[in-house]
Amino acid sequence: MGELVSTSDLGDGTRCVRGGHPEPSGGTPLLPGPVFAAPFHLGEDVQAADFYGRAGNPTWRALESAIGDLDGGHCVLLPSGMAAISTLLRAVLRPGDALILPSDGYYATRQFVSDELVELELDVREIDTPGPWHDDVFAGVRLVLLETPSNPGLNVCDIAELAERAHAAGALLAVDNTTATPLGQRPLELGADIVVASDTKALSGHSDILMGHVSVRDEELAQRLVRARTLSGSIPGPFETWLAHRSMGTLDLRLARQAENAAALVEALREHPAVSGLRWPGLPGDPSHELARRQMRRWGGVFRFELADARAVEEFVRRSELVVAATSFGGLHSTVDRRAQWGDPVPEGFVRFSAGCEDPADLVADVLQALA
Repeated sequence: MGELVSTSDLGDGTRCVRGGHPEPSGGTPLLPGPVFAAPFHLGEDVQAADFYGRAGNPTWRALESAIGDLDGGHCVLLPSGMAAISTLLRAVLRPGDALILPSDGYYATRQFVSDELVELELDVREIDTPGPWHDDVFAGVRLVLLETPSNPGLNVCDIAELAERAHAAGALLAVDNTTATPLGQRPLELGADIVVASDTKALSGHSDILMGHVSVRDEELAQRLVRARTLSGSIPGPFETWLAHRSMGTLDLRLARQAENAAALVEALREHPAVSGLRWPGLPGDPSHELARRQMRRWGGVFRFELADARAVEEFVRRSELVVAATSFGGLHSTVDRRAQWGDPVPEGFVRFSAGCEDPADLVADVLQALA
């Protein structure tokens, strides 16, 4: 593969389409395909080129270049969002370290720490995303992990302020940016040290692959993550990587339609008698709106609301012709997920709604008739 195109000075749509692709060369494919190889031919300097499929692959580097360009850091690709989280935690934390986790964030992160990192005897401090963030909570902390907007509550915290306070206490600050995406929010530019995301969601956006990544500002930390990936064997498949890279080309377009649909649905549901607890950071008057407006670059397609109970959610899905039940978000299809069934501490009728790329008028009409 030739030298990769730099797109850092271009607009979002151009960066998504062009990111990670090589400079044009006569007789080569417009879009390079995946590289399938376990061993590679060895050259004179075995460290200067690919030599084994667990240690490196040009298909990974192409997507890492594209995502790193959007994040503004060194990107390390992993085979899922949880692989990204677990690799980061194992690479950074040492026995006895203190760790701050979001108590209202993705449940599997907390579960991984409590079930799989027991031997580290960590001092785990769980804080709701909006706080309160008292000064003493940062004392002796090694890593602060934020999730903003949080999943599934869509609460928001001030990345720049918390990064400054974490750094003053000698801690690293990481942000799970899955809900916002690198187009919606750039935590590294706001002072964070680390960005982690499940690219299974909006970045790949077609509900057909698992992928994740960690982007960092520090090159030495990036190399530690690469080494951890190599030694653990937690590597992405080249075909899945190629699919994610191909899908990323439409990220700007998909996010725009999803946000348009979310805005239309939120407006339609604001006064609906069957709906309560409606939250979306893009909604003026939402508790998170003013802070989100200052640190986010655009709104996303995920919002939340509550119906009366689990049966009401089931009936809503049954009556809908366009919305399906699925436990993911950020895809082309509009989906709902009743989060209480997975153990999140939310009411039984709590719904996380992921607006897809359907026609806005069709989607609003379908949701309203399903709630009738």
